[in-house]
Amino acid sequence: MTAFTREWIELLFGVDPDGGNGSLESALVVLFAVAACVFGLVARAERRRAAPA
Repeated sequence: MTAFTREWIELLFGVDPDGGNGSLESALVVLFAVAACVFGLVARAERRRAAPA
């Protein structure tokens, strides 16, 4: 949603936690991107650990 509008939280929930500048939405994008990378690395490590040698 952030790619289309940086104010989707305001539109969806009717609240303005970041003063309308879109910083909360951008922070959520960064947070979820970092989480996806971390979970991907953990899954890769688990797969390598479980693979037969």
